[in-house]
Amino acid sequence: MKLHELKASAGARKAVTRKGRGAGSGNGKTAGFGHKGQKARSGVKKAGFEGGQMPLQRRLPKRGFNNIFATKYVTIKVSDLEKFEAGATVDTEALLKAGIISKTLDGVKVLGNGELTKALNVKVAAYTASAKEKIEKAGGKAEVM
Repeated sequence: MKLHELKASAGARKAVTRKGRGAGSGNGKTAGFGHKGQKARSGVKKAGFEGGQMPLQRRLPKRGFNNIFATKYVTIKVSDLEKFEAGATVDTEALLKAGIISKTLDGVKVLGNGELTKALNVKVAAYTASAKEKIEKAGGKAEVM
């Protein structure tokens, strides 16, 4: 088979319906919108309007609070830092390059899960108390950026 011999299978390519192109097209005059009324007008389709019935977004209970100003950290474990060689400087760029994190959000936070055996110079946005302790216990430095 060659590229010029390729052909779409029967029924795979369907012609688009051209609205409002005469009675013979089967979709002329009112173009399937009926006569008058809100839904026949252009651009006037109320999102969420249920014909006077109380809309779903108003029927459901609203609970909780979403703090849009909260600082969102990407979290990593202390054991994730084992990937780096002893004496290395670990910052956001190094973590991205190593594939430990895929995005930075508002910064990186190191959690105290796992163990660390190498002395590393870690420079990230935040640490838990146990994470800071483990990094310093291994002979490294935990700096806040």
